[in-house]
Order: sequence, then structure tokens, then C-alpha cells
Amino acid sequence: MKIAELELRTINLPLVRPFRTSFGTQNAREVLMLKLTTSDGIIGWSECVALSEPVYSPEYVAGALDLIKRFLIPTLLAAEELRAEFVAPLLEGFLGSPMAKATLETALLDAQLRTEHRSLADYLGANKTKILCGVSVGIAPSIPQLIEEVSGYIADGYKRIKLKIEPGWDIIPVGEVRRTWPDIPLQVDANQAYHRGDGDLLAQLDQFELLLIEQPLNEHDILGHAQLAQKVRTPICLDESITSLHAAEDALALKATTVINIKPGRVGGYLEAVKIHNLCVNEGIPVWCGGMLETGIGRAANVALAALPGFTLPGDTSASSRFYHQDITDPFVMKDGYLDVPQGIGVGRVPDLEFLESITSYKEKIEI
Repeated sequence: MKIAELELRTINLPLVRPFRTSFGTQNAREVLMLKLTTSDGIIGWSECVALSEPVYSPEYVAGALDLIKRFLIPTLLAAEELRAEFVAPLLEGFLGSPMAKATLETALLDAQLRTEHRSLADYLGANKTKILCGVSVGIAPSIPQLIEEVSGYIADGYKRIKLKIEPGWDIIPVGEVRRTWPDIPLQVDANQAYHRGDGDLLAQLDQFELLLIEQPLNEHDILGHAQLAQKVRTPICLDESITSLHAAEDALALKATTVINIKPGRVGGYLEAVKIHNLCVNEGIPVWCGGMLETGIGRAANVALAALPGFTLPGDTSASSRFYHQDITDPFVMKDGYLDVPQGIGVGRVPDLEFLESITSYKEKIEI
């Protein structure tokens, strides 16, 4: 496959609810989008899941844009032939930056599958036509407001609730949600907020019969997670720590986790995500698909991934309306707690170009 043109753009997509980071709250999601056109006129789309600031990972939108333009694109264009499967080996010499690399791999994969008239779900090995929906609930201003928000999601039909926790907002709010809904599948996500010495505190969560505790400690503290797993009964799930197949292998070997959250952008793309899925299936480890506030383009690809057989827990694959008043693609609509897996060619969604233009803050075309 030959590339004829690349288009990079950043958009600002308004959010239904503000998104809180350590640098404040954001009312819109800044997203780096990539449009790839082949020499045959086939178009592939992708998005970079990096946030505006390096608060979830070292990557951020402006940095990813610079890296893609200055280093990654010239390297790919120098190759005689391109397929999505070639991207990771070709870019291996550039350290880190899995989200930026995944952006290029996914755009190529979308175009490649459109050329072959094949869906991403089929290509990845999906065996489901619909997937269970879970929802992630952030830190609320108060417990009554938390209960009100969770109540709305349950009324909408979500099959699993994930609560964000941090020191000072953990045992009491989680307990209130569990007492209000004794039977709802419930899990918590710490986003690395705790330390090795917090084992006794986190063990208090055992009383609530949670599905899992997600990433309680620093992403680099694999040993600490292994030690914590000996102190708590609730399964430990790793998220930020799982950056590649090798990282997953190490975490399982050290018994630092018994559940893995696979985020394709964080591990370098959907091809690496499938390798981690296959490892976990072989090891009997359940996996689920995490979310990064993706637009309809990234959400379509995530839903296709979550349709693989090893994804036995509901992921953060919410309806489009959970995050956006208007998505850049046809919205994903939840029906009875499920999302349909896209069956169209490629990722199964394309952007509404008129709406995309209206929220674009930067655009650059690279003609080959």
C-alpha cells in the first residue's frame, strides 16, 4: 500500500461533563486526528488518545503531533511497501510514544481493511456482535451527587459501574454506592493514587465485593502491586502498568495482577492489544477494554476489540452520549446495556466532515 496524502488536525469536541485533571477541568476534549489517503484513493481515519497535558502518560497532543510530523511519518514514507503490520517494527527505533505510533498504525489498518472490504472486528478475531457496556464515574463534589449520577447511569441501562477513588474519597463513597445497589457489578479505579503503605486501607474495600481494584499504585511499581495482592482479597487489575506484551508477561509472572485492562493506544495499537489478549486467554486471565474519551472513530475500534473472546468483563465502552452532545461520527447508542459491534468495512465509522471542520483548531496536509 502506498500513501498519497496525510492530513493532521486537532479538534475540540465539547464534553457533556467537564473532565478533571491535575491542571484543572476541561469542557472539551482536544483530539489529534489523522486522515490517510492511499494512492488508490482509499481513506483511513484514526485518532490519538493522548490528552492535552502529560498527566495520564508522558504523551500529550502537541508532543504527539510534533513526533508524528518530524519522525514517524518520514520513517514510514521511506519504506518501500506499507501495511499496518509493518508499523511497529519500522518505528521501534523511536523510544516510547505508543499513542502516537498507534495513531499511524490504526489509520493504515482502517485504509487497508477498506481496500480488502473487511471489518476490523473480523480482522481482529471478534466472536460477538454486541458487547456489554460499563461506565466510569469520576470524583463527585459530594456523596449525594455521586449517588444521583450513578442512579442516572443505572437507569440508562449500564451493566457495570466503575468509581474513581483517591485518598479521602474511597471507603465511604464506595460503601454508599454498594449499600444503595447491593447487586450491581462494581469496581474502582485509583489511577495510581495510593502507595505501598496503603494496603490496610485498600483491604477495607474487600467488604464491598468489588470486581476489581484498578491500578492502585504507581505504574512502575509492579513489585508493590504483587505485595498488595497478598494483602487484599479483591482482584488487582493493572492499567497504566500494561504498556506492551512484555509488560503484561512480567506482571503475570510476578503475580501482580489477575485482571488486565487493555487500552489499545497505551500499548501501541490494536495489533499489540490482540497479542496481550491472546496471552491472557492462554493464562486464564480476564481482560476488558478501557477508554480514553474516544470519539466515534476510536470508540468503533475499541468496540471491535472488545468483541474478542477473552473480553469477559464489561469495559469502558460507553454510549457516545456519555461524553458528547454530538459525536464526530454516527453515535454509538446503547440498547439494553449493549453496544452493537460495527460490521462495516474498516473501523466501521467515518467522520461527519462538516461538523469536524466546525470544531477544528489546526489542520495540515502532507502531500507525498
